[in-house]
Amino acid sequence: MSEMFVTFKELCLLPGVSGCEKPVADYIIDKISGLEGVTYKVDALGNIIVHKKGEMAPKTKLLLSAHMDEVGLIITSIGDEGMLKFTSVGGIDPRVVLGRRVNINGHIGVIGTKAVHLQKSDERKTAPDFDSLLIDIGAKDKEDAEKYVKPGDRAVFESEFVNFGDGFVKAKAIDDRIGCAILLEILKKPLKYDIDVTFVVQEEVGTRGAKAAAFSVAPEAAIVIEATTASDIADVPEGKKVCFLGRGPVVSFMDRSTVYDRGLYDLAFKTAKEKGIPCQAKLAVAGGNDAGAIHLSRGGVKTLAVSLPCRYLHSPSCVIKYEDAENTFKLVYELCTRIAGSELC
Repeated sequence: MSEMFVTFKELCLLPGVSGCEKPVADYIIDKISGLEGVTYKVDALGNIIVHKKGEMAPKTKLLLSAHMDEVGLIITSIGDEGMLKFTSVGGIDPRVVLGRRVNINGHIGVIGTKAVHLQKSDERKTAPDFDSLLIDIGAKDKEDAEKYVKPGDRAVFESEFVNFGDGFVKAKAIDDRIGCAILLEILKKPLKYDIDVTFVVQEEVGTRGAKAAAFSVAPEAAIVIEATTASDIADVPEGKKVCFLGRGPVVSFMDRSTVYDRGLYDLAFKTAKEKGIPCQAKLAVAGGNDAGAIHLSRGGVKTLAVSLPCRYLHSPSCVIKYEDAENTFKLVYELCTRIAGSELC
């Protein structure tokens, strides 16, 4: 396993639900401290804002950005019997959480609901919503549970990092720890031009960290490195699969929050072709990411999103293919020189 993928594994195993990204931030700061030409600061929200010196000043001030937070759960109340009520932090399909193990402050819990034989016929035909689910931490009553958990605590999925099949990996928080791992690898490499890099908080609850970080950096162009939904599985019509594992990084032309810069979009595919890097377009106008905040910062920022195709996004068992991560790194690294060295703005 390459050093980038060791970093990726370690990042995925850390807890970092939106608003509680400190374990991930501490890990990243440890990795960048002492790197040649790298300086950083942490802002009031917890964003890590990094400057990397290259051989010369850029013609276009370029920002690379990935988010540290992951989807998860937040405890809203504790019942008399010691069971925990909760809701989601970020967009989670409640069908993927039933029966899952979670970790709250180092304590294991299990997500459950009313036994099937007690459910009405219509309840059995529909997926449970978060209001009908509970977390069981093995407490005997409310007083016992309050020794370990309080409202506002985050619950993070317990999920192993597993290699399987023909170069696939399953883990939680691939969105967007893979982006963080790619940026850490770029910061270790020599660069022709100075760049700025942000590891941001609270993307999953409204791209809040990126809004503040982009304002501070004031870039002229930006690349957001993300994970995006791939539906390349059985029984999905070809036109609805959006993107495919094994076909390289995914470049978006438009989503629910951004119309991407056409020049950067074309440059990404031109670069990929010239360098022999597989690359694909995201074949849907759906979703969104930190580009939505970054491209509207200050007087506007030319923005590109380069994503990894990921199955089962926002679940405890996200799946990507290693070769897509390697090719995403190669494309973004090459784009650093081409964008920062061009007078785009």
